Amino acid sequence: MLDDVSDLLADPVDGTPLVSHDGYRSLVSATGRSYEVSAKGFVTLAANGRLAHDGDDAQMVADRETFLSQGHYAPFVEAVTQGVHEALEDAGVGNDIAPALCEIGAGTGYYLSHTLDAVDDSRGVGIDVSIPAAEKLTHSHSRVGAVVADALERLPLLDRSIHALTLIFAPHNAAECARVLAPGGNVVMLNAEPGHLSELREPLGILDVEQGSTERLIEEMSEYLVPVQPPQLVEFRMSLDQPSIAAQIGMSPSARHIEPEVLAERVAVLPKRMEITARASITRFARVGD
Repeated sequence: MLDDVSDLLADPVDGTPLVSHDGYRSLVSATGRSYEVSAKGFVTLAANGRLAHDGDDAQMVADRETFLSQGHYAPFVEAVTQGVHEALEDAGVGNDIAPALCEIGAGTGYYLSHTLDAVDDSRGVGIDVSIPAAEKLTHSHSRVGAVVADALERLPLLDRSIHALTLIFAPHNAAECARVLAPGGNVVMLNAEPGHLSELREPLGILDVEQGSTERLIEEMSEYLVPVQPPQLVEFRMSLDQPSIAAQIGMSPSARHIEPEVLAERVAVLPKRMEITARASITRFARVGD
């Protein structure tokens, strides 16, 4: 809930701390700006009071929840959680500290809630630009605070406040990720690799992941963040029926480029069940100079 993480949050305009007002009906900055907490329990923190784009719509969020709840991506979840454990161990976060975690592009909170379960006494901020996602996120775990914000702008987090920040198939601002990391903290990034969902690319008319995408991200982030170790490949097979395939594509960026009726037609002619490859790399980053 927001009251568990409000001491980590900051005014998106000037970075000053936010404090609760009127029983967490709003958060108010040291410079007087006020941000209303919605009846659903999340807060929108945007510099100009509104966001430039809406993110995933309600149907994409429903598809995400359907697909992930079936456990198809469990190996990815385990890899991310292990990366967070390693980050906290390397940072020397002991039993006397309640680890502060953050996921950028947290969606429905599937990954973040699993990590919170695995890390004792941790608390987490989930940031997503989608209001339908935030409505799910706020109820995903008792120690999650849900924030609607644009990850490409200034993050509404205090300097050096987060012990481990996760990026799971999500856009990000490397400078901001580095700014909010606590001393010794890490970014844990999961990024799709070529061959991910390869069996579905041709029949559904969706593009493959570009070759070298992880290497390009590492280069783009290098001014602010450097890998702790080389990217580690996470690859496994999933047995998916047609509804699961439809949900997987529906939750992805491909859903924005294929009309729902066209996608349904293409899925309908697939085999009733298919073996599909999941393929991504996980990379752990430290702030430059740490």
